[in-house]
Amino acid sequence: MPKILLVEDEPNMRIGLKDNMEFEGYDVEFANDGEEGLKKILENKYDLILLDVMLPKMSGFDVCKKVRQQNNLTPIILLTAKGEEVDKVLGLELGADDYVTKPFSLRELLARIKAILRRSESSVVRNEIVKIGRLEVHFESYNAVEDEASVQMSHKEFELLKYLFDHKNQTVSRDDLLKNVWQDVYLTSRTIDNFIVRLRQKIESDANNPKIIITVHGIGYKLIAQ
Repeated sequence: MPKILLVEDEPNMRIGLKDNMEFEGYDVEFANDGEEGLKKILENKYDLILLDVMLPKMSGFDVCKKVRQQNNLTPIILLTAKGEEVDKVLGLELGADDYVTKPFSLRELLARIKAILRRSESSVVRNEIVKIGRLEVHFESYNAVEDEASVQMSHKEFELLKYLFDHKNQTVSRDDLLKNVWQDVYLTSRTIDNFIVRLRQKIESDANNPKIIITVHGIGYKLIAQ
């Protein structure tokens, strides 16, 4: 039974979501504020975290950031009342895997939960380690190493890098990346570009003169196989 943590301060929303997710067969715990949510995340193991952005004591953005700083890659869905792209981009850049804008339909939220859990469950752990630039990457365990030292990367950075690697030596458009990595065609290409910049800083010998992830002007990107 998948275990979900719901971090939400509004009582009616919290109770309603908890009841409906338990009806769907999930084991649901909840936290009332950001500090309590962070404590539970760091002390327990969950399959997924539903995290409201506007929380007492500590914002959802700050919780997400601190969780990822601890190299905890548990999938996170942000619940936000703000629909502007800048907020969506910020959440994704801090390491969130998805977001749902309030007000949302219960059907939409459950579909996103199932999609993320399905991706996690379908991952088959193998011992294959691939060399990409400066890094040795094990995609199935979400682990990256440089000179035997672990390199911190968000869940979404791994997914973006894996998609590029699976299509190595092929030009991949920004629209393809938004659709297949984020499952969202409404964000702008700036989201992709920001993530590519961070990947290059970790992979390339010279991030300002990339040789591994190259830009195909007017289209997207290409990962060059070594």
